[in-house]
Amino acid sequence: MPKKTPFYEKIKEHNGKIVEFAGFLMPVQFEGIIPEHLTVRTTVGVFDVSHMGEIEIRGKDRIVFTNYITTNNVEKLALNQVQYSAMLYPDAGIVDDLLVYNLEDRILLVVNAANTDKDHNWIVENKKFDVDIVNVSDNIGQVAIQGPRSEPVMQKLFDIDLSQIQFYWATETQLNEIPVVLSRTGYTGEDGFEVYVDRTNAPKVWDMVFEAGKDVGIKPIGLGARDTLRFEMRYCLYGNDIDKTTNPLEAGLGWIVKLDKDDFIGKESLLKIKEEGLKRKLVGFEVINKGIPRPHMDIYIDDQKIGAATSGTFAPSLKKGIGLGYVALPYDKVGTRFKVAGKNPIDVEVTKGPFYKHGTRK
Repeated sequence: MPKKTPFYEKIKEHNGKIVEFAGFLMPVQFEGIIPEHLTVRTTVGVFDVSHMGEIEIRGKDRIVFTNYITTNNVEKLALNQVQYSAMLYPDAGIVDDLLVYNLEDRILLVVNAANTDKDHNWIVENKKFDVDIVNVSDNIGQVAIQGPRSEPVMQKLFDIDLSQIQFYWATETQLNEIPVVLSRTGYTGEDGFEVYVDRTNAPKVWDMVFEAGKDVGIKPIGLGARDTLRFEMRYCLYGNDIDKTTNPLEAGLGWIVKLDKDDFIGKESLLKIKEEGLKRKLVGFEVINKGIPRPHMDIYIDDQKIGAATSGTFAPSLKKGIGLGYVALPYDKVGTRFKVAGKNPIDVEVTKGPFYKHGTRK
């Protein structure tokens, strides 16, 4: 039986088209993917992201333990700083990508919705040191406010100066006497905030956010636009672009892997992979003429198969098809052209960095 988020009734009030996603009833769209996408690019949109998992690591050894189960260096985090990271299997396959929050009395791990139970079990199985591990996902509502107008909208709700919260930082504060964790991260390429709140207070937070944003045309945004927004920024999607069969080095996530830190799960395998050299890499590509790449389409140069697409869509901001896929080396170089094989082969070219380069956050 799929779960309802604490914003389910609010979604219905906005006539959201509800689908089952990662075990939850979630809105895929409201007025349509393209207008919702453009709302976030130009003003401000609100996402129900309560399906995401939240796992707390408590206890005196929470830093050293989290450092052991993740690839980035948790010991470098200041109080209230946030970090993008990954958890690996011993063979360096990816368990999940996640956010690590270094809060005053706990580490908060925010994981992908479909992986919450798997991730929690993995963390418990690998428990060492003096820590307590608690899956608090069912108790928390999370709403993301994204877009270039998000700071002035959110500033109406808080006494603290939000301009002082830098990108990938958080604070524990209050919203009209409701305790919340407020962070500034995001998955869209635009400025934005996340509010984590006890699920009993979540609907009140939703109403306050919409009241604060009504003068700038604030709108609810569904999963469809969330995906096109993240894709334009070339952010990886677990289950498509990364999974247990991929490692972070070939996925272009080497920047969140700190091989110079103490031992962590998967480190030995990563060192071996690095020494032997990569065989393939994840690349981004844009359609040259017409067509939209889709996941699992094979990639060819002449008659030689060199890889397969992992994600593909029409980019509303660019008005063209874009894709991600793993290709054999050396075909990862920027400017390389190949075909994505669908019903009608699509000509594409490898590009560097995010597809959309004008976001208020990179």
